[in-house]
Parts: sequence; structure tokens; C-alpha cells
Amino acid sequence: MTYQSVNPNDGKTIKRFEELSDAQLEQSLAAAEACSGTWKRTSYAERAQIVGKAAAIMRQNVDEFAKLATLEMGKRIDEARGEVKFSADILAYYAAHAEAFLAPTKLSPKVGEAHMESSPFGVLFCVEPWNFPFYQLARVAGPQLMAGNVLVVKHAGCVPQCAIGFEKLLIDAGAPKGAYTNLLISHEQSDRVIDDPRIKGVALTGSVAAGKSIAARAGQFLKKTSMELGGSDAFIVLDDADLKKTIPWAVWGRMYNAGQTCCAAKRFIVLDSIADEFIKKFKAALSELKPGDPMDEKTTHGPLSTEAALVQLLRQVDDAVAHGATLVMGGKRINRPGSFMETTILTDIKPDNPAFRDEFFGPVVSFFRVKDEAAAIALANDSDFGLGGSVFTEDAARGKRVASAVDTGMMFINNIDWSDAELPFGGIKDSGYGRELGNMGIQEFVNKKLVRTAHIDAPA
Repeated sequence: MTYQSVNPNDGKTIKRFEELSDAQLEQSLAAAEACSGTWKRTSYAERAQIVGKAAAIMRQNVDEFAKLATLEMGKRIDEARGEVKFSADILAYYAAHAEAFLAPTKLSPKVGEAHMESSPFGVLFCVEPWNFPFYQLARVAGPQLMAGNVLVVKHAGCVPQCAIGFEKLLIDAGAPKGAYTNLLISHEQSDRVIDDPRIKGVALTGSVAAGKSIAARAGQFLKKTSMELGGSDAFIVLDDADLKKTIPWAVWGRMYNAGQTCCAAKRFIVLDSIADEFIKKFKAALSELKPGDPMDEKTTHGPLSTEAALVQLLRQVDDAVAHGATLVMGGKRINRPGSFMETTILTDIKPDNPAFRDEFFGPVVSFFRVKDEAAAIALANDSDFGLGGSVFTEDAARGKRVASAVDTGMMFINNIDWSDAELPFGGIKDSGYGRELGNMGIQEFVNKKLVRTAHIDAPA
């Protein structure tokens, strides 16, 4: 069974869902195609009324949505509430700003006049992951529905109730049939959706392997894609960093969402002169986290999303140690029901260790000492990934210098605050391409058409 809710806090199966038949999938695609013809001609004001109402419904029912995320993928309840509120903010943001973002842009040719105008592609296929079961949907639905596109969405198999709940949200907000459709489909059916000529673009958030597969398949039909894939973000601590401010960000950056975030802090690169003090304080702070039921607001260390995710992470840690890494703390599952892993720190990770290249999607810290700023930048850039990263220093100019030198899609100085609807999100290298959120996010799947008017005689 591909789609099932299993509570990662105790391992108990809550509910199973049947996949769509091929006939049901065809009905969904036909409805999306039919809706696309009218939705693209719907005014921004009418679209905004629906998308804005969806935001309002989310804000009115924060706990209801949050508990679904906690139940299905183990997100701590306070973090789940934050995700729901942020998802509502994204929907409201695009309801308010889409028309301005896509307004015609005047150009200045030497003769006559010209402008660029934007029009929607049509039906988009979105493949989304489990780690932010509402936010991932909101950040495609908000901009793309407001742009005039319609969406068919394959969500992750372990969060089917969140997927169904988000579709219902838009229906309750007044979205017409076919504007947003949740698809409980197999991987084989997903491939056929990509191939279908009615699909005009594909957006994926997921693994590098999934990105390569889906981008290659869409490329065979010259379909535009956007890819938000994995990350192994550097958390650079320079020798003048204020550790009272830096350590809390280090804990949050690695442990938010139980470490299951693409742009989480994963490689901690600390200048040698401050490394001993940093790791002592970091280890102490991590040791204060208490595992427990993610529905309990007092819990500070929640479970991983699935048993399979836990097993994979344990295997990676064992492999890292087998190749010479030093296990400073943790490394094992927690002796309690559910898919809980100890907070883990690995050091002495050499370039020939698989851990040097791999992404650890959970509460595992990779710790590196470097001699100076140049070495920190070089190590940060010695990665197949390029999603985000951060640098901590009391010298603002130094922080900007380091941020500019790191090859990545996003850099944060003295913070790791990704959560603004206004700020574009995305990466380079194996972390993918394209941007979501901000003004750039709504531009990914619109046709930018040049229109020129000039009374010019044809060349002789």
C-alpha cells in the first residue's frame, strides 16, 4: 500500500488509502484540462478571492491542520502550527501581490513601443515531499493558481491525509473543479502524467535521484521543470562569532523538524581557535533536548517521519564510523516506541568517507575544524549540493564577504531564517534549479511574451 498514515510516535497504522484507477486518473486530468481553459481567463481579483479565502480558512483552523501533520509525519505540534500559519501567509501573499508581479513590463526599443506580458502555461504536475506537508503545497499552489495555472499534485505516500486536507481546503475556499487536484497515484502512473501532452510543466521537491529521473523524463517532451532537491548546508562559525547567539541557531538549524529539512544546517565548519568552545557548548545544548510525544508541547525532540527514514539514517552513521569518523555523541535509536534517533555528532570526517558527500536527513551533525576563513569557504564549496548556508560573525562586512564566496542558492548571516514568503527559495548544483516564493516564484511557469508595436517599412 503506497498511501498510508502511520504514526511515527508509536508505529501504529492509522489509515490506508487506495490508489486511483487509470480511469479515475484520466477523469482528474480531463477535469484539470477543462478547468485550465476558464481559470486562465479568470481575473486576478476572482482568483485572489479564492486563494485568500483558503489562507483565512487555514488561519481559522490552525490546530486541525497542525495535528494532521504531527499525526502523519511526527512534526512537533508547535512546529506544525508554525508551518500551517506560514502556509496561510504564502497563500495570502500571492493573493495580494500576483497581479503586480505579473503586470506587463514596458520596454524601450529604438523605434515604436514594446512590452513583456505574462500568461499561464496551463496544467502543471507537482510532486511534493512529506517533510513540510502543507508548506510544500502552499508554495506551489499560491503562486501558480494566482498566475492562472491549474495543478495536479502527487504528494508523498506517508502524508495522504494532509494531501487530501489541502485539496479540501481549496474546494472549501471556492476553487472550481480541476483547479487543484490531489492524485493518489503510483510511480508508473506518475510517469504517464509527465508524458501526457496536457501537462505543460513539472515541479518537484524531493531527492536528487527523483530530480534526475523526473527532469530527464520531462525533458524528453521539452517540458519546463523546476527542481528543489537535497542539501548539505554549511554552518560557518568564524572566530569572532558571538556563541551566545550562535549556539541557539546551531541547535535550531540542525534540529528543527527533527533535522528533516533540505536547507537545514548539516555541516558545521568552525575555525579552530573557537572550535573546542563551540562543540562543548553545542553538545551540552543538544543534550538538553528531550524525546517525547510530538503532540505534547513540552517535547523538544520528536521522531523521524518513518521507520524507513530512521533505518536509513542509522545505516549512514554506522557507515561513517566504519570509514573512520569519530562518534562524539548519539548514533543509535532511542529505546522507546516510535522512530526516534539520538542526537548525533560526527567528527574526523575525511574526504574519502561517504559521510563527507552524503546528506544526513535527520538529527546528525557533521563537525569540521578549519584553520581560517579561506579554508572554511573552500570546505563549504567542496560539496555536490548548493541549497543554502550560513555564516556567523560579529563583522558584518566579513559575513557578506564569506556569503558571497560560498557557491549556493541562499546564504544567511547570523541567522538561518528561511521563512519569508517574500524571499526566493532554491539552489544550484545537485540542489536543483528554479526558485519558489517571492517575485521569482510566480515567474517559473508563465510565458513571458514580447509584444512590439512599430510603424516600420519592411526592408527593401
